[in-house]
Amino acid sequence: MAVPGREVDLPTLARHLVEHGPVKTLRTERRVRILINGACVADTLGTTGALFVWEHEYYPQLYFPRSALVRNVQGYDIVYEDHQDVKGDHNQIIANTLKVKVTRKADNNMKEVKDGFIVFSDGLAGKASELSGMLKVQFSAADQWLEEDTPMFVHPKDPFKRIDVLQSTRGVKVAVNGKTIAETSTCMQLYEGGLPIRYYMPLTAIDNSVLRPSETRTQCPYKGEAEYYDVVVGNKTYKDIVWYYTRPITECAAIAGLYCFYNEKVDMWIQNGDDWEKLGQEKSIFS
Repeated sequence: MAVPGREVDLPTLARHLVEHGPVKTLRTERRVRILINGACVADTLGTTGALFVWEHEYYPQLYFPRSALVRNVQGYDIVYEDHQDVKGDHNQIIANTLKVKVTRKADNNMKEVKDGFIVFSDGLAGKASELSGMLKVQFSAADQWLEEDTPMFVHPKDPFKRIDVLQSTRGVKVAVNGKTIAETSTCMQLYEGGLPIRYYMPLTAIDNSVLRPSETRTQCPYKGEAEYYDVVVGNKTYKDIVWYYTRPITECAAIAGLYCFYNEKVDMWIQNGDDWEKLGQEKSIFS
């Protein structure tokens, strides 16, 4: 079973997908490439194209046709070796993993990827038919992914998902353990499908005495790299419930230097005319 934010070993993933099928798939004409040790080892140009595959409901991965494997790159030796046959419920081979070796001839520098490539067998039926002959590469197995000529980070972006950032003069208040720790008369509201509305506010709207810097860093393909604060109230530490982006991705530039709380982990109110409306602690993958 695929899990958001965690890579499952490829044979286990293949068995799950062949038995249950992906959540959904979508063909794309975007050129997709991956680089290992400086060489392009897979390229959808001139093939039937990449396939968005939702291994779980939250976001997709990109699969390649088997023909996308690149075997000749100037200045490199690239070797693909069959590594392990993967069998399904009826002992039939449903996929095989590849071991990939990429050697740069100039200095004989070699990089080997043992567990990052798997090719699904031809002729898969039923829910898994779209995966027939397709190559899955673990996102972390490549040094760089490219969508056309744009680098990808963390995981591919969902083509059905968009982010809207809207300026608002509706006030927002935040309390933790009964103590109000933030109040602002203006914020940026960030809308991201499948998640609660996020309210980004200036640092000056927050009681800085409760903030403690955290070493946590996370990456989001839609927003960039986030840094975090813990909150300490009444001798209790609430880990990583505030975050901010110093250099967000261009489409989210409006939230740069603003701070946000997990709605799921604090009490939050938004101004509704002269009244304050308490927001429910919605459930999400971050609850």
